[in-house]
Amino acid sequence: MPEAVIVSALRTPIGTARKGTLRDTTAFDLADHVVSAAARGLGSAQIDDVILGEGMYGGGVIARHAAVTAGLTSVPGLANNRHCAAGMSAVQSAAASVRAGMDELVIAGGVNSASTSPKSRFRVEGEWVDPWVSPTHPDSPEAPNMDMSITVGWNAAVKAGVSREEMDAWALRSHRNAIAAIDEGRFADEVLPIETPHGLFAVDEHPRRDTSMEKLAKLTPLHPEIEGFSITAGNASGANDAAAVLAVASDRFAADRLGLPDLATVKSWASVGVDPAYTGLAPVEAIPKALARAGMSLNDVDLFEINEAFAAMCVATIRLLGIDADRVNVSGSGCSLGHPVAASGARMLVSLVHELRRRGGGIGVAAMCAGGGMGSATVIEVPAP
Repeated sequence: MPEAVIVSALRTPIGTARKGTLRDTTAFDLADHVVSAAARGLGSAQIDDVILGEGMYGGGVIARHAAVTAGLTSVPGLANNRHCAAGMSAVQSAAASVRAGMDELVIAGGVNSASTSPKSRFRVEGEWVDPWVSPTHPDSPEAPNMDMSITVGWNAAVKAGVSREEMDAWALRSHRNAIAAIDEGRFADEVLPIETPHGLFAVDEHPRRDTSMEKLAKLTPLHPEIEGFSITAGNASGANDAAAVLAVASDRFAADRLGLPDLATVKSWASVGVDPAYTGLAPVEAIPKALARAGMSLNDVDLFEINEAFAAMCVATIRLLGIDADRVNVSGSGCSLGHPVAASGARMLVSLVHELRRRGGGIGVAAMCAGGGMGSATVIEVPAP
């Protein structure tokens, strides 16, 4: 069985939805940009497929659009949707196909434009219309279908005993880590600048330099009617736009045909389902399951990326699994960089690959929850230089 290796990992900068630099850049534009760049980097290599996570874009296949734009007219394209884990699931599907010997080279990742998605409110004859959005799970009082602040954030906080102060402190840490990564140029090898109607966009714009515990403490909870509720806009992720892709190849193809070094090996992955009311705790199940499939334990992991859909679920995961917080989200995550939903899983893997390479290699785990009571985790190994 061939190994599935990552030979390219890149992403766009992350924009703030509806008011940021990517507000007039569609998901198709973002996908076309990163897939074309990845294809150019692979030269004349035979690309078997393009798999992109996407969400709420009307049933099209953005991956096929990007393949054609990149000149890959013989490459089909596949749309993948596992909600927040869609981009990660796309990479897992690529790795599975490569390891099975069905494909030798696949470009996989995710794309999200909250700014231009059809699920956004729109006007008809001067009246605001809320479009129909596909539910993630059957609605219930303890797991309201369209309120992730409860199913992902608050219920996880209550279960793990995460306080408002802990949530705000984690969000502040996230912003500081992201700003430090930007200022130190840590994202230079992974970010692909993109031309937009508002100029060249090259630097993540969502992290806030002026965030403080005092400012975070002043924010009103999203549900003040619920006693003790402490999820706020400040300790939650933003709405964002971005795309991220990784080229996944068989180790033999990478060495013999591409002549490219292995950036990382995809060792294992796992996706899980949990009670939708506790969606935020899905990584607690997914991480050990993925590690067990690789014959590893938590102690083998050098770095974790755990998506901060809400600070509460990230803190809860760390607490319940006993993870060293210093190994988690060292360059920020959802609360700071933002959460471009269908792209986040791929973005996390891109950042994990490059950060581990910067540190001289090691084992990394990217994990996240996904709407409707789902979660996923992927284990990678970056070789020493």
